[in-house]
Amino acid sequence: MTEPALEMVKQIRAGESDPESLALWLEVSGSANGSYTYDMWFQQISDAGAGDAVVTSDGLSVVVAESSIDKLAGATLDVGDHGGEQGLVMLNPNVPPAAKPVSDLPGSDLSDPVAKRILEILENEVNPQIAMHGGFADLVAYSEGTAYVRMLGGCQGCGLAAVTLSQGITVAIQEAVPEVTSVLDVTDHAAGDNPYYQSAKK
Repeated sequence: MTEPALEMVKQIRAGESDPESLALWLEVSGSANGSYTYDMWFQQISDAGAGDAVVTSDGLSVVVAESSIDKLAGATLDVGDHGGEQGLVMLNPNVPPAAKPVSDLPGSDLSDPVAKRILEILENEVNPQIAMHGGFADLVAYSEGTAYVRMLGGCQGCGLAAVTLSQGITVAIQEAVPEVTSVLDVTDHAAGDNPYYQSAKK
């Protein structure tokens, strides 16, 4: 953790009740567009399990969930610019396994009870929201805790597709269907020709 990130986290923690007893907890929540997504929250240090990693620096303890230790090895929590505002950003040298080409995806039998629940969330919660941007999301396959999602319409090629997936679709699916451990985007974004938001030019 960089010094600016440490100071920012401590300032945020100061607004909590009994801040000195709280640690910053980090966990990899899934993946989107070739990068891990993360959950960060404050929780009692005493709740850390035997397999969790606990690091203390300058009065702040950080707990990394046991399931995320390898995925966060060598990562740095820093402060970066988010739309003109300063916020925390994870600089992680580790990347999730590459999404499989659609032709290599597991069988797309969507009659599985979990797959049906995912489809219901997409239809009733997710798609009405992203339809305002001319887009929609479709479940391509589900296998062993992973939902393979294709984003079409205005979401295909959209510069904010990764944000939509990680902060919208993934959250909605995992909150309603806890069996889902990761949501992978299998969209061919390079083929999108009418994105609602244009990617920033480099």
